[in-house]
Amino acid sequence: MAITYQQDEKKRYTRRFFRQLPGRTALYTIMILLSLVFGLPLIWMISTSLKTGPEAFRVPPDFIPNPIVWMNYVNGLTYLPFIRYIFNTLVIAIPRILGAVAVSALVAYGFSRIEWDGRDTLFFICVATMVIPFAVTMIPLYLMFHHFGWVGTYLPLIVPSLFAEPYFIFLLRQFFMGIPQELSDAARVDGSSEFMIFWKIILPLSKPVLAVVALFQFMWTWGDYMGPLIYLNDPNKFTVTLGLYLFGNSWRGATLDRYTWFMAAITTMTLPVLIVFFLVQRTFIEGISLTGLKG
Repeated sequence: MAITYQQDEKKRYTRRFFRQLPGRTALYTIMILLSLVFGLPLIWMISTSLKTGPEAFRVPPDFIPNPIVWMNYVNGLTYLPFIRYIFNTLVIAIPRILGAVAVSALVAYGFSRIEWDGRDTLFFICVATMVIPFAVTMIPLYLMFHHFGWVGTYLPLIVPSLFAEPYFIFLLRQFFMGIPQELSDAARVDGSSEFMIFWKIILPLSKPVLAVVALFQFMWTWGDYMGPLIYLNDPNKFTVTLGLYLFGNSWRGATLDRYTWFMAAITTMTLPVLIVFFLVQRTFIEGISLTGLKG
């Protein structure tokens, strides 16, 4: 009887598999083609970074370099002090990430787990500030930081992140609201303070969304161009984006090989974001999914 049941199950699975095979084949084919289309600029960038200068401008283009010129990466990263630029960017990114995660989580906890008068109204005002474009606040912020004597330092790029980001507050609040309230009530009965509930219960359960906040903040800081352009005037303090801008403007009198060096530098500066994303990919996707379903 058991053997007959297993044989029937195997037959049903086989029929279902072949019935779904055409649809799945078409779906996977479309997904592969779309991934190639969206990945084409990245593939082209990596390919160009390994070519000689004349080969990079050959028509029709070749995607496979021949020969492969690995020295483009050495020349591209030493043409300007990109190691210093990477260090400068990390000096800004690390405190911004820590500040965004810690402060935004505290504010989101107050908006989601504690009842107080005017909470929803203030949260609405907080979220509404996301629609204010940076161009509106750019000049007032510059004048304020200039009055503080912070222009030319990293402080204008770090300190604002210590006062929470509305988008991160929204993400974290939506996630926190999905955590059962009974956990907090049980902890209060045991005599725990609100901060202990936040630290011992809420944060350990919120690792996926905290990873989302950290990754977003890292990506925004690594790719930030306007902020460093406005507030930094010392080349020794330039970030990765400003370094690439200087490299991109140094074409006068340059050889064709300079273009492939530039592509090598861009490829190298893109790698940290890709590496960090793939390292936390599962946690990142889980956090996005759970946050989108809550509230």
